[in-house]
Amino acid sequence: MPEYMDIPPPVYTAGPKNGANGANNGPNVQETVAALLETTKQLQDCLRRWSIGKASDEQVSDVYVDVGTKFNATVTAFMSLGIDLSDLYSIPTELRMLLEDCLGEDASPAVLEQHMPRVKQIIYRLLIGLKGKQEPYRLAIAEKRKASR
Repeated sequence: MPEYMDIPPPVYTAGPKNGANGANNGPNVQETVAALLETTKQLQDCLRRWSIGKASDEQVSDVYVDVGTKFNATVTAFMSLGIDLSDLYSIPTELRMLLEDCLGEDASPAVLEQHMPRVKQIIYRLLIGLKGKQEPYRLAIAEKRKASR
């Protein structure tokens, strides 16, 4: 099994969040969240295919790396609005460790059945964490609109 790279939490420093015209120059939160959620679905699908020999360890690893990339983009998007996601930083590492355990075994539906509940639990925690950021997001957008008037 290929060794997974640990995706550390991004380091942010306080700085300007808005351009001269008051518009946010950062990534779009809705787009990054949608891309992250889609990639978590792809990971689950790839794991299902892996369990029946239709996907390789490397393919699962590639999708995991994409999840990490999308996760970091989501953190950046929220941070551009001053919203902290540090409570979710452990998610990629937890997922990586679980995938290492899973892919360290021979692919089979039984192995997937053993590990998939934990995969779903980690993804569910991510979903709940993102849902908890909806209100701060709405407030930040309202404040941004108010400031641009």
